[in-house]
Amino acid sequence: MDVTIGADATEEEASAIASALSEHTDDDEIRVFVGDSDEPVLVREVDLTAPIEDDLGPTEREERLREEIADIEAGGPSKYKERLSEQGKLFVRDRLDLWFGDDVHFEDGKFAHFDAWHGNSPEVEEAEESDRVPADGLLTGAAEFEGRDLHFMANDFTVKAGSMAGRGVEKFLRMQQRALKTGKPVLYLMDSSGGRIDQQTGFFANREGIGKYYYNHSMLSGRVPQICVLYGPCIAGAAYTPVFADFTVMVEGMSAMAIASPRMVKMVTGEDIDMQDLGGPEIHAKYSSSADLVARDEEHARELVSQLVTYLPDNSDEDPPMSKPKAPRKDPKGIDAVVPEAPNEPYDMERVIERVVDHGSYFELQPEFGKEIITAFARVDGRPVGIVANQPNERAGAIFPDAAEKAAGFVWKCDAYDIPLLYLCDTPGFMAGSSVEKEGILEKGKKMIYATSEATVPKQSVIVRKAYGAGIYAMSGPAYDPEATLGLPSGEIGIMGPEAAINAVYANKLNDIDDPEERAETEERLREEYRRDIDVHRMASEVVIDEIIPPSELREELAARFAFYEDVEKDRPSKKHGTVF
Repeated sequence: MDVTIGADATEEEASAIASALSEHTDDDEIRVFVGDSDEPVLVREVDLTAPIEDDLGPTEREERLREEIADIEAGGPSKYKERLSEQGKLFVRDRLDLWFGDDVHFEDGKFAHFDAWHGNSPEVEEAEESDRVPADGLLTGAAEFEGRDLHFMANDFTVKAGSMAGRGVEKFLRMQQRALKTGKPVLYLMDSSGGRIDQQTGFFANREGIGKYYYNHSMLSGRVPQICVLYGPCIAGAAYTPVFADFTVMVEGMSAMAIASPRMVKMVTGEDIDMQDLGGPEIHAKYSSSADLVARDEEHARELVSQLVTYLPDNSDEDPPMSKPKAPRKDPKGIDAVVPEAPNEPYDMERVIERVVDHGSYFELQPEFGKEIITAFARVDGRPVGIVANQPNERAGAIFPDAAEKAAGFVWKCDAYDIPLLYLCDTPGFMAGSSVEKEGILEKGKKMIYATSEATVPKQSVIVRKAYGAGIYAMSGPAYDPEATLGLPSGEIGIMGPEAAINAVYANKLNDIDDPEERAETEERLREEYRRDIDVHRMASEVVIDEIIPPSELREELAARFAFYEDVEKDRPSKKHGTVF
């Protein structure tokens, strides 16, 4: 702003005028000219980032409000708060501080159910401390986590064991609905005993009641990442949020989830069981597959999620975040030495992976479930990829029902969030036998093949060693629309392995040979002939696979192909959805 004053004005008058104008201007600079001078006698910078101070300040009304907020933020009854340390748990607001520090953007519904426990009615004045329900036991809002904006919810276990009731349910639903609008991830910090049974009227079966949680989970599924961390026993309805989430973390000695409490289980079935044996981390990490990761404590849970989000976009319309490339932990030149020549000799597939992916980027999910298949995030030259790899160290790498289901779920998640897929194949195929038939090997194998077929992200399949039977199908072989099927010189592709093939085709011929030495020589000759027939060189010669790669160059080859195909678009038939589930 430029202002001109009389020629006889003093410097003090010019300063007073500039000070007065600074309180009423939107300009960041005031220049005062005296008389006809072309040069300003005074230039005053105006700080538009700071408010103008005056004599007004907070009123008693605002102070009362701040006292009410402080009371709400203190949580439930003090006796329940004191028990948290015995359970190794943080108070919910201390938990938010651990996760977000000063980066909570805002909180919604802090005054939920305020009148029921903090009003001025005689009934409230006579209420017991145990009737305190600040925020109705549920915190919702938005925050920044590891540089990413997200929505969050967190149960307050000091308020009626984190149970859910009408106002809290409404807050939960609003948070989910806003996530659908913003396209930002959702973090669920769960510590809930389920619905508040004595207050179920009005929120249990309503159109906008607790059942709508799972409808919204379904709408959010594949749209934005949903990550759930469990801090206590989540029972009944509360247990569905972790299983609907894309990724679930449980905490040792603290977390549990089950369709019913041990007391209810005993009442219904007569089984006497404690909460950890019913639904603790070991149960859901090893047997049910409901837990993707198990943390040692609250700090470790946060650390795991901070690693997880580095592979995920905010939503399905965005690309996964790239990172600065790093060399592998071990030299790729050692890959061929890691893979045994004998097709049935066990080895650890992670020894191959560590020579392919960026150092420190390997992040395995569900490591204790279906261990014969590895599902993990990693980076190749800074690019996030989802790895599906057979593990010859476990059950010879044969695909059992649990492993097939585990792989299917992982492939679906990678495809939903545009994370390219890398298949490392070394399997004798799907397991056979009466026990796996009872466990649904065909049904669960179908899921794995279906997920691989439906995936529209760039896929590369590497035949590391053996690819027998339908294993080559499940591991995204040539018929499954990969951007490349690559072979290492140790690779074999066939309906079955040499031993099984010889037994199936030549059993009668071999049985007719009486001389043991002649029989052994014939058997060895047939075995070698069969191995030549299924050798990866034969497959490359017939252009079944795209290329045989020197193992030392595998990482470089994969990086080049993932970069080249990063924008690939794949069409699938127009339909409502498939019928495989």
